Amino acid sequence: MQATRQRIMEILRERNSATVDELGAALKLTPVTVRHHLDILRSEGLVQAPQVKRRESPGRPQHIYALTEAADEHFPKNYAGFSKLMLHEIRGRVEPKELDSILAGMAQRMSEQVPTAPPSETMPQRLDRLIKFLNTKGYLARWRRADGGYVLQALNCPYRDLLREHPEPCVMDMSMISRILGQAPERVESMAAGSHLCTYLIKDKKAEAAIH
Repeated sequence: MQATRQRIMEILRERNSATVDELGAALKLTPVTVRHHLDILRSEGLVQAPQVKRRESPGRPQHIYALTEAADEHFPKNYAGFSKLMLHEIRGRVEPKELDSILAGMAQRMSEQVPTAPPSETMPQRLDRLIKFLNTKGYLARWRRADGGYVLQALNCPYRDLLREHPEPCVMDMSMISRILGQAPERVESMAAGSHLCTYLIKDKKAEAAIH
């Protein structure tokens, strides 16, 4: 983000709200320049519409600005650090079978976020539904037909920072994908193993049944 607008957001986070004059004094900028940056931040959904602030002394009312909830995404996070510590503690306190049960429960909760499939749903329709869900979670996923079935690929892993020390996200992903597809795919490429993407093969069970 442009440095001045980032600094405006930091001041609004620190003070909770501020007027154009207060921002101008803090940044040593003219009111016109401050308003220009505020207009851009508002257009991006990061600053709320201004609220009128009544003066205690005579004069024109001032407008007060505050951040939106969406602005929170532009401030530092440490989700990966927290997750690493959490997984390290869990692995040190529970048996492997119990950890597998925890991961299966997490996968179930994630798969339950996907709309229920109609009884007549085909595998391509199921894959479309899966891809739509995965992409809301940041996987950059896609699928295509292949001989004897389908190929599912994820170009990004939202848990990539954890994979060097913790394979648990891969276990959870496999369980989640299996639940949504109604069958377990075969993982043939993995970012955890050094590939630039994750690739799964899904067999066409109907085609196999027809052959046999």
